[in-house]
Amino acid sequence: MYPLRRAGHVDILGQHPQGAVPPEISHADCRLRRPNWFPGADQRGILERVNSQGREPTDLIRSVSRALRIIEEVSGSPRPLPVKVIARRCQINLSTAYHLIRTLCYEGYLVRLPSGGYVAGSKVAERFHDLMGSLHRPAPARAVLRHLADATGHSAYLAGISEGRLVVVDVVEGAHSPWLEDLQPGLETAAHATAVGRALLNTMPGKARSRLLSEHGLRPFTPNTVTEPGQIEYELSALHPGDLITEHGQFRDEVCCASVAVHGHDGWWAVGSTALGLSLPTPLVTELRVAAADLGGVMVQASHT
Repeated sequence: MYPLRRAGHVDILGQHPQGAVPPEISHADCRLRRPNWFPGADQRGILERVNSQGREPTDLIRSVSRALRIIEEVSGSPRPLPVKVIARRCQINLSTAYHLIRTLCYEGYLVRLPSGGYVAGSKVAERFHDLMGSLHRPAPARAVLRHLADATGHSAYLAGISEGRLVVVDVVEGAHSPWLEDLQPGLETAAHATAVGRALLNTMPGKARSRLLSEHGLRPFTPNTVTEPGQIEYELSALHPGDLITEHGQFRDEVCCASVAVHGHDGWWAVGSTALGLSLPTPLVTELRVAAADLGGVMVQASHT
């Protein structure tokens, strides 16, 4: 096995020598929140919803859209919702809401409580696990992220490119980093405004990078966010894939991020971390570089076994 530089990695990795680690929600033992997993939802966090399908299709099935909207509303609510509230928020008539909700309860996507309110059912969680499994996280990544967070006290992130989307694949929270609701497993990351996003952008050919930015838009998350494609290209032009990339206050005010892209047999991944303030602690940057080197090394080793 590739000689990992930090004690603790080998013991963890040794538990899965032949295959990938089963999908798991890394933040389940930290500060679990309930972001909106369904891409059709109205914006609840800082990330804009990206309509990857373009214009509304002419054969759109309205009942399916309404059912998904109900799941989004109920899943995103901190408390159970009665039918009348669901109908009002989803802007559908009450009788339609009753029919759709009964169907969703039958299928396991909603559950009716004795109080009459509705909450998300277990099928919602199952679809999330399916999503995480489809992202094919590198087997050694979990151990590397865990050790990075333990060694620095800062949150550790892994992001990858999946079907033209830059997606957060895994997170281990650290007490010295702010909790960012839009940098959670399964969610798309803002490619132009986050360090992990830019690290991955820097691995893409110019045309593919321009197309992704054009499709997803360049939203100004803070006054410091760079929203000019030419400026982003200029800043990336001096860098090479795998270089350390930082951003200061572009995704969140008074938060900075750093990331390093790592190449594996199945493509590029980005390991990143965040810190409060507008300067990155030197020990954090050092540990991040080591974590990226460790991940790259074990992925190379795994590709030859």
